[in-house]
Amino acid sequence: MPLKNKESVEIKASERVDTLKVSGFKVIQEEKRFCFGIDAYLLSDFAVTRKNEKICDLGTGTGIIPFLLAAKNPTVHIDALEIQSESCDMAKRSVLLNELETRINVVEGDIKTASSYFEKNTYDVVTSNPPYMIAEHGEGNGNDEKTIARHEVLCTLDDVVRSATELLKSQGRFYMIHKPFRLAEIMSVMMKYKLEPKRMRLCYPYVDKEPTMVLIEGVKCAKSRITVESPLIVYEKAGGYTQEIQEIYSR
Repeated sequence: MPLKNKESVEIKASERVDTLKVSGFKVIQEEKRFCFGIDAYLLSDFAVTRKNEKICDLGTGTGIIPFLLAAKNPTVHIDALEIQSESCDMAKRSVLLNELETRINVVEGDIKTASSYFEKNTYDVVTSNPPYMIAEHGEGNGNDEKTIARHEVLCTLDDVVRSATELLKSQGRFYMIHKPFRLAEIMSVMMKYKLEPKRMRLCYPYVDKEPTMVLIEGVKCAKSRITVESPLIVYEKAGGYTQEIQEIYSR
């Protein structure tokens, strides 16, 4: 029987419930799976959403990006797609726990065939925090949950960008966080699918270190012109978050 209200939402013994600071939204997670980190906050802050827009989050995990976007803009509707059954189930229960059924819809399915779950050419915004590493990079653990989240085991960068383009309206916006060492490939794949890179921001752990993340916005069927925004520094030299990161968390 489907769960109908937050009082009936099951929290399993292996799970924990994290509360987002500003909104008070609660997110169910499990340690053995990939738990959200700062990259979800950075992507949600970077993404521009407008009144009553329709959003799709590809590879939502336990639903952190939809919850952050719902907190940021209370007028948007968000569909979310996740292939791992257990993560999808946690995301669905978190939606019920926060009584957001009319605003967030979580679907179990494959990014490679996203347009079979959602209507093509109808979304104003698509977001994704996809696996960063190609299958042979780093140390994988077969097909376990964390490997699937970090490595391109079940989908590739090409799959994510192609599916995003299929879902977006003309002039719709795509927001993604990824690794700078794949930036040339990212740009090439986006342009292959007529998703024009329009904004980019590099994220640095410290001011004197190399960037470890890149935020990028692409617009479907747009003219060629990209804005490179100021660097985002995560930590002060003495330790602790920079003022801007603290503001992102508080927003």
